[in-house]
Formats: sequence, structure tokens, C-alpha cells
Amino acid sequence: MVIGLNHRTAPLSMRERFWISEKHRYEVLRELKSAEGIEEVAVLCTRCRTEFLLWASEPTLAANSLLQFLSSDYGLKLSEWQHFYRLLDEAALAHIFRLPSGLDSLFLGEPQVVAQVESALQQARTVGAVGPFLNSTLSKALEVSQKVRGETGIGKMAVSIPTAALALARQIFGTLENRRVLLLGTDEMCEESVRHMIGHGAGSVVVIDQSPARADELAKKLGGTSAAITDRWKCMLRADIVITSTGCPHFLLTQEEAERIAEERNRVALVIMDIGMPRDVDPEVRRVDGILLYDLEGLERAAQIKSEDRVDAIADGEKIVAQEAQVFRGQLQAKNVVPTIVALRHRLEEICRQELESFKEERGPFTREQDQTLHAITAQVIQKIASSLARELKEVPEKEEQERMNAAVTRLFHLASPKQALAGTRSEKEENERTKRTAVAG
Repeated sequence: MVIGLNHRTAPLSMRERFWISEKHRYEVLRELKSAEGIEEVAVLCTRCRTEFLLWASEPTLAANSLLQFLSSDYGLKLSEWQHFYRLLDEAALAHIFRLPSGLDSLFLGEPQVVAQVESALQQARTVGAVGPFLNSTLSKALEVSQKVRGETGIGKMAVSIPTAALALARQIFGTLENRRVLLLGTDEMCEESVRHMIGHGAGSVVVIDQSPARADELAKKLGGTSAAITDRWKCMLRADIVITSTGCPHFLLTQEEAERIAEERNRVALVIMDIGMPRDVDPEVRRVDGILLYDLEGLERAAQIKSEDRVDAIADGEKIVAQEAQVFRGQLQAKNVVPTIVALRHRLEEICRQELESFKEERGPFTREQDQTLHAITAQVIQKIASSLARELKEVPEKEEQERMNAAVTRLFHLASPKQALAGTRSEKEENERTKRTAVAG
């Protein structure tokens, strides 16, 4: 099951509310893995989504546990639940396969999402929140991603936040020759964005970060200079482009501050690209004359490319995902009945062992060769019954029917209640009668 919200279902302001920082994700995973109904869980949190990937035998119970968590920790109201999607079984599996393939990203084929899915899996492994099912599902999703990117046009036309930022800057300025760039933040997206611009002629680069050491280190790598965070307004006065992604919990630039900066610049255009989550710049800044503010949604609109090649690539990618999901779903269903099959074999072995012991007492003694023959016959019977039932359980196409058959086998052979009398064995009364007959005959 997948429960979450993304750029298709919720506005940026709501996605910010439910965005979970990387450090806090470990705490969330620890809390959710022990929640009622949740057997395995991973959390995927990016600039465009917050999703909970769940394995649960009782989906309604698991969903209620997650709803309670979001309500108590993030103030989710029932009226806001409409922004969250809840995907089950086949739909959830196809969705998970689409994620690293870049088919459900803010930008088609976004390459960074592969690393984000890998990170989500590793975080869940670290705290022991995933088991065999989510582990294999996410690992397979990463394999499918390689196939989609390699066999369709998605890999060639992939767009990322840095490439979108570059395209937008060139659209606004025409050329980036000698344009001055101010970097607020030192994360990977910031670094890649400014590298793209330097590669297309951008001039001086100034780096500011809450950690002066990180700012200085990145500035040297980029051939620029660093500045203190208290000097960010002065630096904005001289910049043409500002790229910001600091992770700061409050706005670094308000509308009032932006208005003063614009006046001092004589309304000369300043482009601000706020690619952070949560955002660093008050959305009201876009009302200021002379400042062009673009957040993630603005970048997406600017980077949208409509073409037949794009449509064909998406269709090809979706086809691969659908095929792979169908095959893998069958494998998951087979895994789901493995505990029943193992328990069934053990029960059959126990039944045959008891019957064989009774038969030896009544008809024995037997020679070693006869004893081996009897054991061989019972082993063949066990193998044929277990294999036949296992095949039937694994090959049932519909999950509901498989669950009914699984429950029937469990009930018929008392697999869920091992203390009960074994199916096919004598009752206590029958056993006493047999003992008396044996004593009289003796």
C-alpha cells in the first residue's frame, strides 16, 4: 500500500507541511514500524512528494495508524485527507515501479529520484523497518528504472531541477555571459544548478551557507567567493540570479525586505529560483516589481515540453512498468503463501509420522528394507500433496481468491491452531480402543 501526496494532488504549501527532514525520517520510521497493522514501512520524501510505502496484511488498520500519526504529529485534518492518495495492491506496485523511472516526477525522467529511492530504502533498512517484501519490491523498482531509462527515450530527454533552472535563466536573459550568481545553500541541487550556469557563461559566483566552512569549500570548487549569511541582502543587490535551497525552517527573504532590495536596484530585474523544501522565500515576494520569483512549481511550468517524442517515451515507459509489475506481482503472491506451504508440509510430515508409528505397532516388526520402503512411500505422498496444493495456491490469478484458498488450507489442516488434533489422526477414544485390542491380542 502507498499513502502520500505529491505535486499532482497537493499544492506546494501543503507539501511543505508534510515534508520530513532527513534526520527526522529515522524517528518516523521507528515510530511507524511498531504501529498497529504496519508490518513493513519506508518513507520517500523529496521536493515534490511525501509518501509512505507500506506492507500490511490489514490495510485499513495500517491506514488508520498512519492517519493517527499524521494527525498527531503534523496536524492533519480530515478535510485535508482528500489530498492524500491511497493505492493498494496492483496500483501501489505499479506506482512504486514508476517512481525511480521518473514517470511520476516533477520533471519527466528526473535522474535524482533514483538516488532518493535508494536513500529511502537504505534509511528503512538502517532502522529495521523493511523486511523481505518491501526490500524486494524497492530493489526491483530500481532494476525496472534502469530498463525504462535504457530502452525508451526518457533517459535522453530527462529533465532535472538544475537543467530546468538553466533553461529558465537562458529564457529570461537570452545569454548568461557575465551574469552574476548568488548561491544560498550548498546542497547538491544548488551546486549542480550553478555548475550548469557556469558552463553556459555565467560570471562571478558568491556562496552563502549557514556553515561558513561549507560555503568556503563550495566556493573554492566553483571558482567563486563566499560571504557571511548576514551579508545576503548586500549580495542580492549585485546579483542577477539567486538560487536558494537552505532547509531553513523560516523565510530568508520577506516581501518587505525584497521591496527594499528592488528599490535600491532601481527595479533592475533580479531572478530568484527558490528550489528548497521548505521554501526560503516568502511567496508574496513575486508581487514585488523588479523581482522574478520562481519556486518548484514555477520551474516545472517553465520546463514543460510538449512533443510527440515525449508522449511516445512516456507510453513506452508505462508499458514496461505495467509488464514488470504484473510479473513481479505474481512473484509477491507466491512469497505470500510460502509460510502456509511450509506449515502444510510440516503438518503432513507430522500426520504421516504418527500414522506410520501406529502402523508399525499394529503390523510390525519390519525389516530394515521394509522400514525404508514405508518411509519412502510416505515421503512421496507428502511431496505430491504438498506440491499440488502449493501450485494451486501460487497460480491463483486473483489476490482475493488466493486469500480464500490460503484460509481454507489453513483451516482444513489446522495450521493456525497447532494444538488442535491433527487432521487425519485418531481421536483419543479411538486410540484407547486400539490399545485395549493390542493388549488382548498379546
